[in-house]
Amino acid sequence: MAVLLSERQVFDMGDSQKSDRYSRQVLFEPIGVEGQARLGRARVALIGCGALGTVIADKLSRAGVGHLKIVDRDFVELDNLQRQTLFNEEHARQRLPKAVAAETVLKSINSEIEVEASVTDVTPINIEEILHGCDLAMDATDNLETRFLLNDACFKAGIPWIHGAAVGSCGQEMPIIPEETACYRCYLAVPPGEPLQGCDVLGVLNTATGVVANIQSTHAIQILTGNHLAGGKITFVDVWENDFQQFEVERVPDCQCCVEGDYMFLNRQSTSWTTSLCGRNAVQITPANATEIDLGRLACDLSKVGRVMDNGYLLVFCIDGYEMTIFPTGRSMIKGTTDEHIARSLYSRYVGL
Repeated sequence: MAVLLSERQVFDMGDSQKSDRYSRQVLFEPIGVEGQARLGRARVALIGCGALGTVIADKLSRAGVGHLKIVDRDFVELDNLQRQTLFNEEHARQRLPKAVAAETVLKSINSEIEVEASVTDVTPINIEEILHGCDLAMDATDNLETRFLLNDACFKAGIPWIHGAAVGSCGQEMPIIPEETACYRCYLAVPPGEPLQGCDVLGVLNTATGVVANIQSTHAIQILTGNHLAGGKITFVDVWENDFQQFEVERVPDCQCCVEGDYMFLNRQSTSWTTSLCGRNAVQITPANATEIDLGRLACDLSKVGRVMDNGYLLVFCIDGYEMTIFPTGRSMIKGTTDEHIARSLYSRYVGL
């Protein structure tokens, strides 16, 4: 005879069996009870919450990582949904910041962990504060400059980090542990003179980003539970060709970062940061010193000369064929041009910082 339970009884049953949430993971011998406890105490910084970052955030939150700090500068758009697995059409319609949307979804998946959203660009000014107190950093970025910066900051602080990247049907992944493995600058000495083409130009399969992010997540769990493998290997994958390869990355004897301790990317200073966003016909401007903007007042002023949308997290202002997305710290994305001079002129005219 079937027994029907009331909603309250179902809730009580779930509440009394919280310890069962990770039971299948605890049964996996390399993790066990102690490994699960270590995951619960761990603090992880996730740099970027796009195709790689959403998968990583989902896996680590479900695995029970105690504190997840999500840092992302962007907002959800419709073309993200093909590969960015935490988001939906409503997030895109509202143009929610990715970190905020991810935090909301993750808290509904696992209410036992702490999720901290930070809507900001990662720069030499704030990266050490972002990483402070973290046991591990995850690379889910979309540009080399941020990866070199992350490498410097992690080696200075002695924090392991896991590199990942994907474009087209291909991807790569590499765990990087200070004092144990080669660093990112051993693998790639300096950024190339020209920006590399990314998924906005070459496209990307969601299966490629999924594979890379899942490998990253597995290595994160290994490191956090004390089960990481020795040596520094980089994994290359082409999901279209079903090709997986691994190569050793040797430490460079005179590496400026991990041997000499010269953190050139971390030590860079600038009055502001202007970045052309590859493939998006847009320029990002980040003031050196964040200044809190009253978006409500700015929306009122700008509505007199153009079309404005304000969702409480950011303001979108459209005028003369340009679209400006303005964040409370003064950071702005200007869509409709790749000319940094035009972008700065629009920024000065309408934001004025």
